[in-house]
Amino acid sequence: MYEVRFHGRGGQGAVTAANTLADAAFREGKDVQAFPMFGVERRGAPVAAFARIDKEPIDVKTQIYEPDIVVVLDMSLLDVVDVTEGLKEGGKVVLNTAKEPSEFDFEDAEVFTVDATTIAVDNGLGTETNPIVNTAILGAYSKVAGNVKMESIYKGIENNVPVKHDENKQAAKEAYEQVIGV
Repeated sequence: MYEVRFHGRGGQGAVTAANTLADAAFREGKDVQAFPMFGVERRGAPVAAFARIDKEPIDVKTQIYEPDIVVVLDMSLLDVVDVTEGLKEGGKVVLNTAKEPSEFDFEDAEVFTVDATTIAVDNGLGTETNPIVNTAILGAYSKVAGNVKMESIYKGIENNVPVKHDENKQAAKEAYEQVIGV
């Protein structure tokens, strides 16, 4: 079983990212789960969302405590949340940042970076002050994890993202091509 934890802020699309990823994996014949965890439900508050992917039926019905990969949509969360808490040894961390992976030291983790913010804004997904980075980060996820194909991500976008399907697919494609560390 492959377990994913997304960290974002309310309004950035972390929950939609988890749902879209689960939809994409389901289209490939995998068993999936996707669910959010909210604290204070308001725009800008820290949010975590989760996805499980497996070729076999998933019987686990709990929060994900030991993810294989952590995806961070907002770098400011590093100051307030231990995003790598419980990350499996040798796990992966995908960060939305223009910085190089070598600028981060997460113990026993592989770090990958992509400037999903710039990609999102360049594709008209939100604004510079409020970018919607979820679909871009899914492109990076696809490249880093390698367990869900981009064609399936595109279908998941069509099914889960309410507007700007072409722009969202383009953002995912660009992030797939631009992720650093792979």
